[in-house]
Amino acid sequence: MLVANQSIVTTSVIIRLRELLFGYSVLCRNILGEAAGGDVGRPTTHLHFYFHENFSGGPDGTAVQVSAARGGLNNGSFFGGVVNVVDDMLREGADLASRLLGRAQGLTVGAFLTDGELLTVCDFVFTDGPYNGSTLALLGRALLGTVMERPIFGGTGAFRMARGYTLSKMVASPDPNRMLVLGYDAYI
Repeated sequence: MLVANQSIVTTSVIIRLRELLFGYSVLCRNILGEAAGGDVGRPTTHLHFYFHENFSGGPDGTAVQVSAARGGLNNGSFFGGVVNVVDDMLREGADLASRLLGRAQGLTVGAFLTDGELLTVCDFVFTDGPYNGSTLALLGRALLGTVMERPIFGGTGAFRMARGYTLSKMVASPDPNRMLVLGYDAYI
């Protein structure tokens, strides 16, 4: 009888310990997930839009070079100090006549040896639609001609304290000699 009671007690202690450990692990996962930037229990917002940059330098230009490469362009590449200030358009579609949703305002820097590779720092400022008045902060490496992934590390309004990422890629431009068009998917 004593052996049977000890076995029941041991089994119930083991079951109780397993329940406690499971509860503790769920609690730690939630706490650590939040601390590490996890999205525990948060819905994901997906935005799709198009980025339009007019680099022609004319009156309609949205990108202005403010610093040239030291000694001129390095064999035609942007490396060595080319800095552009941008105030580009965020539109609903790839067509320049599509609805304006906001602006991409910030900097691009030729900070890599590879041509077509830029460091981008910008805010997406939404001026129309459901996110009017909200912003997303973006920072990262852009290698033109590839799918570019860049982190979202903050925002304002509907996107206050936002975390996420963007995927963007070049799409056919109506005027490739003066206009860069990127399709963007933002996951927040």
